[in-house]
Amino acid sequence: MKERKFSLPEIILIAGTRVVLGVGIGLLLSRRLSRAQRKSGGLALALVGGLSTIPLAISIAGKRNASASELQAAA
Repeated sequence: MKERKFSLPEIILIAGTRVVLGVGIGLLLSRRLSRAQRKSGGLALALVGGLSTIPLAISIAGKRNASASELQAAA
């Protein structure tokens, strides 16, 4: 398994994009708002959450793997 080190801001960004995407999907499935409000708000949030994930995922995938000596030193 590959191990990567993440900084706190990276973890917050990852969590934030997941939250925005989830809220957008939740709005699309909700029944409390009018159809137009659900559609516009839900699609906007889902798109922002989904599209902001792409550069973040590319950034994380491009990170170097932590070497075995770095992992032992951190433990």
